[in-house]
Amino acid sequence: MGITGAVLWDLDGTIADSAEYHYLAWRAVLAERGHEHTREEFAAAFGKRNDLILRGLLGGALTAEEIKHISDDKEERYRRFVREGGLASLPGVMDWLRRLRRAGWKQALATSAPPANIAASIEALGLSRFLDAAVSAEEVGQGKPDPAIFLKAARRLTVPPERCVVVEDAPPGLEAARRAGMKSVGILSSHFPALEADLVVASFTELPDTAFDDLLTGR
Repeated sequence: MGITGAVLWDLDGTIADSAEYHYLAWRAVLAERGHEHTREEFAAAFGKRNDLILRGLLGGALTAEEIKHISDDKEERYRRFVREGGLASLPGVMDWLRRLRRAGWKQALATSAPPANIAASIEALGLSRFLDAAVSAEEVGQGKPDPAIFLKAARRLTVPPERCVVVEDAPPGLEAARRAGMKSVGILSSHFPALEADLVVASFTELPDTAFDDLLTGR
């Protein structure tokens, strides 16, 4: 079968059920700096860049060097949790990765996660057998909602934007998909109980069997 198109996957909160590890990592590094990180703070900052999170929690006087040090510490702790405890996938997502692979779709990760986190997640979840590429926001120098990461992933897969479907769980990613001229699937969560996308579902188990084909054919 020829290539139908491409699916560009976000990682955290879309494929990987990683929020608890991120919270625990933030709580540990912030506690060492005298800040008791609450779940309410974590939820309010969910999806933001580390520099914005840290300046919001610890004050705007932080230097770029301090932000990098704390961020690196946090991400290393997150990867340690992944290595020691494994990583769970969202319900139904592995079935879709497998199904799309069999049907001839190209697939890539397009995520704001650091490259080392991406590698740890791919290994923990066994994603390499499904993926043709993985692109980090660090490669393009722009985070979502800028469309650069999705456009780079499409180029790497040699699939035009209009033949790509983005799967995301957060508004910035879905806005990036729209700006890139791509179709989108929004996966609802407790962090974002309402989303704007071409197709919105509460779980991958609710996606119709022909969901991705229908998005590209306009059905």
